[in-house]
Amino acid sequence: MSLSTDKKLHFDNDYMAGAHPEVMRRLAETNLECTIGYGLDDYSEEARNLIRTACDAPNALVQFLVGGTQTNATVIDALLRRHEGVLSADSGHINVHESGAVEHSGHKVLVLPTRNGKVSADDVENYLRTFYQDDTYEHMVAPGILYITQPTELGTLYSLAELEALSACCHAHNIPLYLDGARLCYALGSPAADFTLPDIARLCDVFYIGGTKCGAMFGEAVVAPNPERLPHFFPLVKQHGALLAKGRLQGVQFATLFSHHLYEQIGKEAVALALQLRAAFEERGYIVAVNSPTNQQFFTLPNAVVDALLEVATFEYWGPRGETESTVRFVTSWSTLPEDVDKLIFALSQLSH
Repeated sequence: MSLSTDKKLHFDNDYMAGAHPEVMRRLAETNLECTIGYGLDDYSEEARNLIRTACDAPNALVQFLVGGTQTNATVIDALLRRHEGVLSADSGHINVHESGAVEHSGHKVLVLPTRNGKVSADDVENYLRTFYQDDTYEHMVAPGILYITQPTELGTLYSLAELEALSACCHAHNIPLYLDGARLCYALGSPAADFTLPDIARLCDVFYIGGTKCGAMFGEAVVAPNPERLPHFFPLVKQHGALLAKGRLQGVQFATLFSHHLYEQIGKEAVALALQLRAAFEERGYIVAVNSPTNQQFFTLPNAVVDALLEVATFEYWGPRGETESTVRFVTSWSTLPEDVDKLIFALSQLSH
């Protein structure tokens, strides 16, 4: 059966559309204003204060960077000494999908095993303990920080207890915990979340609040609750090509996202649509490949079903196409409409007859 339509639905990722309409409205309203550059303007300072309030971290350093890869490379470079590397899940974004950006800056990614995309405090503890038990450890790359993502690459979430255990482990060994929050709004918006933004600020030494995938045109907000963790950060941001001259554009966007609970609303709405889509696949007996409570949903489908759905929607293979079935990923975002999900579910229902 052919399911093709004139206009395809898009579930490839959460940064396909431009920016949330409210963000675009504020950018247009302020477009002709002339302000000082590099994030030293009043809009950027307003955004910093709103983020500090949301994080319950009144003294935090908040710095806006242009994108996720630049943010990870810059923060990790800032936190590590020259002989140190970064601990990461083997499926971690810096290890798999950033083209060696961390290694390019001179630091090795030290991989840990994962379960559902997450690293455990026990595995981190074992790595750190056994590393220094090796008499030749000074000839090896030392583990200098732990990098995690919330949500993970598989859309799974660290619980509050897991975050507390990881934080305690890192601090017992005197290494910082760094959290990549590229999709943080979808973590906070999940009904499975038992943590808050202040919890993250309390437990992590540095983290970033994603904008690119969460309603902004571009940009990420790095937060260091204790600014001493990132001394001389501004020139490092510039060295890494992550500093925007027209910094006001980021300030306006984050001030908008953190006004009237918009950031939280974006996450909740997108996750609700993703879970609606998951329920439809489950009701029809298809395999849910990952138990994700966020905006990324993974299914293992017969190739005939994949091919038929590709006639009406775009989405990604998660790994190579299999001989008879393949795992695919559907992603919702702030720009996903309820009718988009309804149309996809209708197309799915046509295949079940």
